[in-house]
Amino acid sequence: MENKTTQEDINRIVWKACDTFRGMIDPSQYKDYILTMLFLKYVSDVYRSKYAEHLKRYNGDKERAARAMRHERFLVPEESSFGFLYEHRNDSNIGELINIALANLEEANREKMSSEDGSGIFRNIDFNSSNLGDTKDKNARLKNLLQDFNDPKMNFTSENLDNNDIIGDAYMFLVSSFASASGKKAGEFFTPAEVSTLLARLTKSRPGARICDPTCGSGSLLIKAGKEVGGNNFSLYGQELNGSTWALAMMNMFLHGFDSATIRWGDTLRNPKLKEEDHLMKFDTVVANPPFSLDKWGADEAETDIYNRFWRGVPPKSKGDWAFISHMLEVAQEGSGKVGVVIPHGVLFRGASEGRIRRHTIEQENLLEAVIGLPSNLFYGTGIPAAIAIFNKGKQTTDVLFVDASREFENGKNQNRLRDKDIEHIVSTYRRFAEGELRAGVVEDKYAYVATRDEIAANDYNLNIPRYVDTFEEEKPIDIPAVQAEIDQLEKELAEVQGKMKEYLKDLGY
Repeated sequence: MENKTTQEDINRIVWKACDTFRGMIDPSQYKDYILTMLFLKYVSDVYRSKYAEHLKRYNGDKERAARAMRHERFLVPEESSFGFLYEHRNDSNIGELINIALANLEEANREKMSSEDGSGIFRNIDFNSSNLGDTKDKNARLKNLLQDFNDPKMNFTSENLDNNDIIGDAYMFLVSSFASASGKKAGEFFTPAEVSTLLARLTKSRPGARICDPTCGSGSLLIKAGKEVGGNNFSLYGQELNGSTWALAMMNMFLHGFDSATIRWGDTLRNPKLKEEDHLMKFDTVVANPPFSLDKWGADEAETDIYNRFWRGVPPKSKGDWAFISHMLEVAQEGSGKVGVVIPHGVLFRGASEGRIRRHTIEQENLLEAVIGLPSNLFYGTGIPAAIAIFNKGKQTTDVLFVDASREFENGKNQNRLRDKDIEHIVSTYRRFAEGELRAGVVEDKYAYVATRDEIAANDYNLNIPRYVDTFEEEKPIDIPAVQAEIDQLEKELAEVQGKMKEYLKDLGY
């Protein structure tokens, strides 16, 4: 087929659809309407296309075609299809019809589209909400939304698409765009794509790996980690506290074709749900961008944790960073598991219980492999610089790599971003260290240093990067006579200007 739908086509259409809600509600709210409609259109088109294939295969026998459809990825009742809703776009109760369509779609696919407690992925979305305006305005908006998604280019069948990644990529385009527009709230559901790519490459999993993100947000980091494997021989697991964000993650997995991904809804620290019988599941790779310095994370319950995740020590009540790291270390596979986590710099040097936990992971367990400082203003909702810590349960040396990558980035209007060459510089340096090529000492001036355990102990297990990577830049010597000559010249010019000003004022009678 000529003129297949491209990524640019889809991005243009869905971005235009956002105009329906701009100015009416916040992007952090209307993202749910747009993303849900994108998902509904996708499953409807796939179902319709598959039904046509079966009908053709069985020479028009509708009963046999219907039986065959029971084994497809999704079951889409007629009243839940996008086509049905589009036909009824002028109905006065269109908001209610969309809600009913989503509820019936959940019911028809309950095993896939529900959490453990039976809540469906559309539980927090209401197309009949008064937030969308009075009845007349709301109906007009929903009609416009349906018309935007009915664009001929939005035909999500394999014959019409330029490639099969377009749908998932369009979803990520929208999530990223909403994150950019949502400010501080964005950090709750999205990790910038470049950071996800970097973390996925640093923790590159082998074929057959179990990969987990215990604070998975909308699932972008988890998907990047999976794709880094190459091929489809891996399994994805995640947990997310926020119900709306959990729903985003579920739809994200479906749109990327990861139907077998296990994404649980709940509080990872208070109630971890990725379990096998009565113990926590183990994973080959654990990656996360947890909330920075989370207050009230559950310290009061940590000492009696039935999974004994905090045996190294209980982090402070007001700073949950090491609580998340402790959980990640506990669920990493013994002898081989790798952990990659985004952290605020305070994790590297704060004392008291955090200092004791930090010391234990280095001195007693030899788990810390690398600390990588990132540029400031990379993350949504905060301008502070962050770092990545890599832990390895199969570590072969007692040395630790320190990288200061804080000065290599591209300036952005609202946010800075890592360029491909910046990511490659970090990853290649880390891999050379992991493969035993780099020895203790300066690896790259002003950028990377390999520290021995004794050096770290001498610093009282303080991991602050400037203690290891010398980033001091000598100021250029000042030519005092030249500076004085410039000052003299400026003073002379100033005197001349002041003299002229007096003459002008005198002429004016002042």
